[in-house]
Amino acid sequence: MMAGGQLACTKRRIKNANSPTLVFMGKTVLIVDDNAFVRRALRKLLTRELGVNICEAQNGKEAINKAGELQPDLIVLDVSMPLMNGLEAARAIKGLLPAMPIILYSAFCNGFAKEEARSLGISELVPKSEHASVLIRKARNLLYRTAA
Repeated sequence: MMAGGQLACTKRRIKNANSPTLVFMGKTVLIVDDNAFVRRALRKLLTRELGVNICEAQNGKEAINKAGELQPDLIVLDVSMPLMNGLEAARAIKGLLPAMPIILYSAFCNGFAKEEARSLGISELVPKSEHASVLIRKARNLLYRTAA
């Protein structure tokens, strides 16, 4: 964790000679979960299996800020979090970035969450009880989909 409560991004970076901002190489995934253990496990899994850059947020409010700032290629978002839950965050993110692919990755994949996810335009819903290969397959499909 960095100063000010912000979580660091683990990315391959290159410095843009014309701008003080950093330019990231490759695909970027924003992982949003209030559980540090889950974030760490997902970071290792997605980095190993997909070779992506990872940024993290620990609640919905932070997810909205990071999504707007970083404009990642994919967001993996938990539902149950403090300050702002994943469904509220997804609604706000979709308002800012309508085409942003989002995977809801949660232990709470009940009927309400599924219906709400559909109405928000969530790309995929993956229960945390599913095998990791399900999340990897769905993330890969969203990251590397080709135009038809």
